[in-house]
Amino acid sequence: MHKIAIAILNYNGKEYLEKFLPALVANTPNTPIYIGDNNSTDSSVSFLKTKYPAITCIELGSNFGYSKGYNLLLRHINAEFVALVNSDIEVTPNWLAPLQTALHTNPDWATVQPKIKSHLKKDYFEYAGACGGYIDKYGYPFCRGRLFNTLEKDKGQYDTQVAIGWSSGACFVVRKSYFAEVGGFDDTFFAHMEEIDFCWRLAHKGYFHYFIPESTVYHVGGATLSYASPFKTYLNFRNGLYLLYKNLPPQQLTKILLVRIVLDWLSAIYYLVQGKGSQSMAVWKAHIKVWRTKKAYKNKHLQPSNGTNYRKPYSIVWQYFIKKIKTYSALPNK
Repeated sequence: MHKIAIAILNYNGKEYLEKFLPALVANTPNTPIYIGDNNSTDSSVSFLKTKYPAITCIELGSNFGYSKGYNLLLRHINAEFVALVNSDIEVTPNWLAPLQTALHTNPDWATVQPKIKSHLKKDYFEYAGACGGYIDKYGYPFCRGRLFNTLEKDKGQYDTQVAIGWSSGACFVVRKSYFAEVGGFDDTFFAHMEEIDFCWRLAHKGYFHYFIPESTVYHVGGATLSYASPFKTYLNFRNGLYLLYKNLPPQQLTKILLVRIVLDWLSAIYYLVQGKGSQSMAVWKAHIKVWRTKKAYKNKHLQPSNGTNYRKPYSIVWQYFIKKIKTYSALPNK
């Protein structure tokens, strides 16, 4: 068994593999790298086999998305810890050692994530992760350094090792035995918010997630699905509701869902007013899908224990849009 290995999921990402693999290989010597290919139609696989024969390339045979793709890829990896790294991530020197050390010395920590900054604006945090993620009372995600679409400049304001609600799927390290213990990612999610569901299920087991500021990576973002993609919007709203159905105690679910549905519908109206009809329609399609499948989906999963306080006690929608709070440090009950 390896102590640690790196796992990358690829779909038509030859451009990013060419750009970012050299730094990954150089900055993580003697660390095995596994790349799972989600049936790319570009020349990713031939590029890897020609230019990086030491990297293990697993052809998955179909586009299984992030969730099932990683579930399948990790079956091929025999390591105590696995670093899941997006293909559009640029790593820095010594990025992996602090993450590995943190997990090694804290057996009740399931995942750790580095500081995730923007590859395009390197002094700013990046949308997908920043300095660690949380969810609010109604299941909306946000980050230390990113509230909705507002990205903060990195001034060292979050350079503290702290417990977080979820580690970003863009780049995090997981203890593989805990990954297996909760069954990995939920295949149903396909992509987006699957890491939040995964981390929440681990929290129900009593495990923790931490942000490690000594490690930094840079993320392009939107490499597979653009942030403006209606399909991405659909997945985010659909999976956000699935997240609540799976993880909330039954006595809380109905009340939280009623508020969440109203807020989502307001989001759909907001998109429409902005002239983003396809985004608005994506929200409605997500709600229709959840309404049609919620019973089968809910019954498919075990109900969690009621003891885990995973959410922040306030509404991030209220804090951001009504109270005009734009930075994590200004939020209450941090």
